[in-house]
Amino acid sequence: MLFTGIVFAPYGPLCNAVSNVISSMSLGQRFHPQDQEFRTMLDLMSHGLEISVNTSILLINVFPWLYYLPCGVFKELRRAEIDITAFLKKIIARHRATLDPENPRDFIDMYLVEMLAQQKSDNSEQSLFSEDDLFYIIGDLFIAGTDTTTNSMLWSILYMSLYPDVQEKVQQEIDAVVGSERVPSLTDKGSLPYTEATIMEVQRMTVVVPLSIPHMASETTEFRGYTIPKGTVIIPNLWSVHRDPTVWENPDDFNPGRFLDEQGKLLRKDCFIPFGIGRRVCMGEQLAKMELFQMFTSLMQAFTFRLPEGKSAPSMHGRFGLTLAPCPFTVCVKAR
Repeated sequence: MLFTGIVFAPYGPLCNAVSNVISSMSLGQRFHPQDQEFRTMLDLMSHGLEISVNTSILLINVFPWLYYLPCGVFKELRRAEIDITAFLKKIIARHRATLDPENPRDFIDMYLVEMLAQQKSDNSEQSLFSEDDLFYIIGDLFIAGTDTTTNSMLWSILYMSLYPDVQEKVQQEIDAVVGSERVPSLTDKGSLPYTEATIMEVQRMTVVVPLSIPHMASETTEFRGYTIPKGTVIIPNLWSVHRDPTVWENPDDFNPGRFLDEQGKLLRKDCFIPFGIGRRVCMGEQLAKMELFQMFTSLMQAFTFRLPEGKSAPSMHGRFGLTLAPCPFTVCVKAR
């Protein structure tokens, strides 16, 4: 049976939606999808993350002087950072100029209020709050929070297009629990185990930050017969954990059922760690989980996705930067 619908590339709309969630929380404003300054910044962030591994970002952690090479992708990375810095610092300056300490509007205002309060206090200790630190925090939230969740949603749509039987089971569960008269909410999460298992399986298969973030040993440690000296840069390989055949049956197969028990209830597995583990776990984990659930269930409730007629699937190896993004693709979407 021919599947008729609208063919479109999902990257732009999803990136706009996700980045505006972060923007609303941290910058106190939403941007129109056609705002040129906003589009330029998102493109710079995406490009910077994509080329970061190609510029041997891991080597830059060991040899910082590589960052200043005046050529090639090193120069590109620096240029992207300069432009993103200018965009974010302009927004912080605008907040500072219009700040009303009695009526903070967003995270930036709350931070500036606390920073000013500490500066006025009689405490002789150096303030823990500074405008430079605020810039880095906003940069982390905006860059990491946009790219990772956008790619997770792109992978989700791609996998649903490739596995229509899974998509249909998700839709049946949403129809039975939520219906069509209201949008899904976080209170529905516990009643949608198959939907949650599907999101988890997409995260397991793709691991949008496959090598996590570089860590450093704070002290010399013995681990499984190896001595890890203090100061050693450590790169956790989350991809290998999620594809380890000793803990996952047929790890290369897409199977949401691996996260469900015999009664269809959700299984939590210690080896499922898409956000890292321990005290340095991703600080945006809870926000990302909420965004993924809300966006995925809302899209599955309202639309059905397929690959366009005659189009083959893109490479499922993706494009590897600091994050693992799917190769550019289009989907055919039809309202349910």
